[in-house]
Amino acid sequence: MAKKSTFRTNWPKFVLQLGVLAAIIFFVSGLAVKLFPGITAPDPEKYCPYGGLEALATYIQRGSLPCSMTSLQILLGIAAAAAVILFSKLFCAYVCPVGTIEDLLIKLRKALKFKGLGIRNGSVADKLLRIVKYALLFWLFYMTISSSELFCKNLDPYYAVATGFKGEITLWMSVVTVSIVILLGLFIDRFWCKYICPMGAISNSLKFWIWVAGLAVLFIVLDLVGLTVGWVWVLAAFCLLGYLLEILCGKPKAQILYVINDEDKCTNCQACRKACPYNIDITSLGGKVTSVDCTLCGECVASCTTGSLTIGRKKGMKYLPAIITLAVAVIAFIIGKSFELPTISVTWDIEDGMELEDVRIENLRTVKCYSSSMAFKARMEKVNGVHGVKTYVGSHTVVVSYDPKTTTAEKIQEAVFTPSHFRSYSPDPAEVSEVKVVTIRTEHMHDKTDLSYLGLQFKLREKKIFGLDSEYDCPLVVHVYMDPSEDLDEEFYREVVEDKSLDMPVASGGIKSTPVDFEFVRLEKGFTTMPVGEYLEMMFDGFHADYNGRYPSGDTTVVRKRKIEYENAPQFIYEVADQTFEKTVVTKALPYLSNHVSREEGVISMDLKLNKDYVPSIQFRFAAPATAERIWELMSMDTWTITYTSGDVREESARMKFKNPGISYPAE
Repeated sequence: MAKKSTFRTNWPKFVLQLGVLAAIIFFVSGLAVKLFPGITAPDPEKYCPYGGLEALATYIQRGSLPCSMTSLQILLGIAAAAAVILFSKLFCAYVCPVGTIEDLLIKLRKALKFKGLGIRNGSVADKLLRIVKYALLFWLFYMTISSSELFCKNLDPYYAVATGFKGEITLWMSVVTVSIVILLGLFIDRFWCKYICPMGAISNSLKFWIWVAGLAVLFIVLDLVGLTVGWVWVLAAFCLLGYLLEILCGKPKAQILYVINDEDKCTNCQACRKACPYNIDITSLGGKVTSVDCTLCGECVASCTTGSLTIGRKKGMKYLPAIITLAVAVIAFIIGKSFELPTISVTWDIEDGMELEDVRIENLRTVKCYSSSMAFKARMEKVNGVHGVKTYVGSHTVVVSYDPKTTTAEKIQEAVFTPSHFRSYSPDPAEVSEVKVVTIRTEHMHDKTDLSYLGLQFKLREKKIFGLDSEYDCPLVVHVYMDPSEDLDEEFYREVVEDKSLDMPVASGGIKSTPVDFEFVRLEKGFTTMPVGEYLEMMFDGFHADYNGRYPSGDTTVVRKRKIEYENAPQFIYEVADQTFEKTVVTKALPYLSNHVSREEGVISMDLKLNKDYVPSIQFRFAAPATAERIWELMSMDTWTITYTSGDVREESARMKFKNPGISYPAE
């Protein structure tokens, strides 16, 4: 009998699988941004239900959310778990991109007509391999809950590929897992899903949800009688119970939807077993397919030539799992978007009788994950009168709790605000002698990145605007520095400030759109001017490092600042000037250059500053025995010697190249 293709009869499964895979490729490849400039590519981890379950466990245990997780991921995780309990592993069958790749590898192997390797269900090898995913589940949950960081990103094959191996990964782990998915998946049907995937371990455990519920009740009872069990033991018990039920029982019977086999019509042709991605021997299970591996993918039903297999009791229900999958995902998405859990919610130093008030501050773009939330909390702990912080990373919002008897909401907003500056380009002192300064007032610019966004909006207008800076007030003060020939009216400033989208061209092509929500209040009357040199000095981001030396002192050696040791010696400056020294790639390399040159005795300090001609210059202060020639030799080496710690000194390739030697002159 000819083999029956399942593409036509099981088309909803392939539409969902390939649709999800195509959407992921569309976004992570950058095509979405190129074709639709208003689209922002989502974070690859944003819709992962496994990450959502890790986030939920972390929230229950620690009261905080890991990384940039939000209620959306948690709801997607809960939805996937609920679908397992009620129906089956629908996420695995219809949505998971790794599962889709595994299915495509099976079809590739069959198209190439070479025989795969089989691991018989229930064999010793099968039972031993199944423990791997439970061990991995325990490890990943333990590490995530302990650190409040999604540890699974270190090795998740989907995350590694979606980020181009540039995400928060451990390279060797990611290479191993991607290799397992592709190489072993090509030879052994759904190897990753069956033996390695921690989401598969959760799903298989939840198929025995009555036992899991019983385990939960047991721990609750123990807690009520005073025998509190640590969360690590609860996690270990869940993993152990799931594994034992999977290998010893393997047939959960508390779902409401199964594949049904009409044994009167069945001819035992084994077409269903050959089509099943998990090689389930369906005919041996009787009338109801209760295997823990079954995902209700429908491949067995689609392959059946006698019509003996159905999903549920009616033939018309064969599309029901795909419909349920889509409905559950949509409902979870809607609910998850309707509210937001705080990433952290902490209080400190609250005294009896203290009545706190809250101030809500939105659009803090730098509050975007657990780590940045904790950094914000540490900053607020230093503010007198503040006693609590909640952060919501999905909306970049914070709620600060304070004692109104000690401080005010305005003072809290001032403490949150970080003055900043933005340079569009630098005026040439040979062409411009002074800079015109106009002052505007704005709202909704609390974050230090907001001024950069506004500066880029001005830059896109191609006016002779040199830069911006900000200072706290209500409303916020923004100074706009420009060529004296520019004469811009209030309507121009309003249009720029209240543009709701920053659309920037990207190097790879297309446009990157960033939503902004600033408010223009007014343009202050008149303007002032300032010398161009003063403006350039004010806007310049410099660098400074003082060096230590080891010097004999009696019978011992002491560490002392070289500027003290050489304060009475003739000192000189070795200067190398270049306009490119303002570039980020250079400023990032400066600490390494400083570290390398500081090894030379007699070199006192290093600066990046504007020289007398207002050109960015690297300046080394030195005294004998150091010389200008030796400093240039060190700077121009192909290999730098970098000291990370006293016991960790490395030879590394130079992080920057210099074209021409500098000049030396006496220090003032």
